[in-house]
Amino acid sequence: MVDLNGQYQSIKEQVNSSISQILDSSTYINGPQVHAFQKELETYLNVKHVIPCANGTDALQIAMMGLGLQPGDEVITADFTFAATVEVIALLRLTPVLVDVNPDDFNINIEAIEKAITPKTKAIVPVHLFGQCANMDEVMRIAEKHNLFVIEDNAQAIGADYTFANGEIKKAGTIGHVGSTSFFPSKNLGCYGDGGAIFTNDDKLAHTLRGIVNHGMYERYHHDVVGVNSRLDSIQAAVLSAKLPKLDEYCEKRRVAAKKYTAAFKGQQHIIVPETINSKGEDVYKNHVFHQYTLKITNGKRDALVKHLNENGIPCGVYYPIPLHNQKAYADSRYNELDFVVTNQLVKEVISLPMHTELDDEQIDFITNTIIEFVNN
Repeated sequence: MVDLNGQYQSIKEQVNSSISQILDSSTYINGPQVHAFQKELETYLNVKHVIPCANGTDALQIAMMGLGLQPGDEVITADFTFAATVEVIALLRLTPVLVDVNPDDFNINIEAIEKAITPKTKAIVPVHLFGQCANMDEVMRIAEKHNLFVIEDNAQAIGADYTFANGEIKKAGTIGHVGSTSFFPSKNLGCYGDGGAIFTNDDKLAHTLRGIVNHGMYERYHHDVVGVNSRLDSIQAAVLSAKLPKLDEYCEKRRVAAKKYTAAFKGQQHIIVPETINSKGEDVYKNHVFHQYTLKITNGKRDALVKHLNENGIPCGVYYPIPLHNQKAYADSRYNELDFVVTNQLVKEVISLPMHTELDDEQIDFITNTIIEFVNN
């Protein structure tokens, strides 16, 4: 699904040199590389505060801890996403409220958010799925109307832009009260292990978050808040510093590959490609960073196609095969299947294709021809 080694070869000298320096200095935790990467990412995102941490799941959890959410508070998020988003809500004994998504961009449905709000609702977690931003104009409007926090799950959309209705452009993850991301190796900006970060423009919140990630300490052995052990290590920071200047290039290469996929599937009745024009009439490919390139196979052959691709040496993924509201850990008698019509359909149809910066025309041709031949057979 990703060619991490091919990407590594282009930055090998810088990465190896940086890691050697860390090994020589033995500054493995909170070394100068971590602080340097923090500043670099703040500049790239045009955000006041970046708080590095150990992984993307921790980033979400720490963001919620920093906002002071209390057990029983309701948090609305998308049913169609990876479990980490709802996992941290449950871990903090908050109440997850899952809602349906849109059929075209797979992101959280605005009408479903409004329908789900109760007096106990305290936050919304829009997930920028597969590399495309949720409708943040509307999410922020709803949040302001109901006095709710917005926590952006930006694990799949680092580098993406969001264009507001008034023409203003901001980076994904910097729009809500706080944003989080993952640097898992397969992400558009990935390290060589686990890593994550939290973003905010709120000075007070940033101070709280910095304490939480380090056992609640601002001064050694003085624990001012309840915290966790979640720090980005120096080696991962060095890798990320090598990759960050190339992030826009990486994202553009993914867009080019996506356009080639889409062109190859043009006119295929049973293959629905990612949307190219959104409801605002904008070119989605301008802002989409294509963490995943996800098709919908509408003739019931999705599972058979997965098997066929695997037999032909073509990696693929089904993200996601089971709705969160049907997962044993998050089942709730309040949920009504009629409220999840889109998600319940998507889990039967979606399939994600190889997507990375090293894809070439020969690979794309082989992948698309194999799919078209099978689906139409």
